[in-house]
Amino acid sequence: MNSNMDGFAFHHVGVAVREMQSAIPLYKKLFNYGLVSGPFDDPVQCVTVSFLSRGVGDTVIELVSPLGPKSPIDGVLKKGGGTYHVCYEVPDLIPAINHLTEQGCLMLSEPVPAVAFEMRKIVWLMTETGLLIELLQG
Repeated sequence: MNSNMDGFAFHHVGVAVREMQSAIPLYKKLFNYGLVSGPFDDPVQCVTVSFLSRGVGDTVIELVSPLGPKSPIDGVLKKGGGTYHVCYEVPDLIPAINHLTEQGCLMLSEPVPAVAFEMRKIVWLMTETGLLIELLQG
């Protein structure tokens, strides 16, 4: 395995939803997901987020809904919503960003603190194939 990739630990998949309070019970009813944390309002990202899981070892789902007008999630919802990003936790953002940009990814924003992660920094990148990647400082 490429040593540059050793620090990338899958963290969660992001799902855009129009309304948090109806989405949480729907995921419980359909797939038996329980609320792990949230909802959190993140004014920096202009979104509300909640994390769901079915237990240890299961994929964590981050539900993301708009927080007020002009939320960046509105564009995803206009296309129907659903799964739109994957997140990897990394020990250090700078080498991870450098690795991904050297491989052709485009950095979409500077690192910013995230309410949902106790103000640890996140950064957004886009792959050449259009996949949105969130990196979370470990």
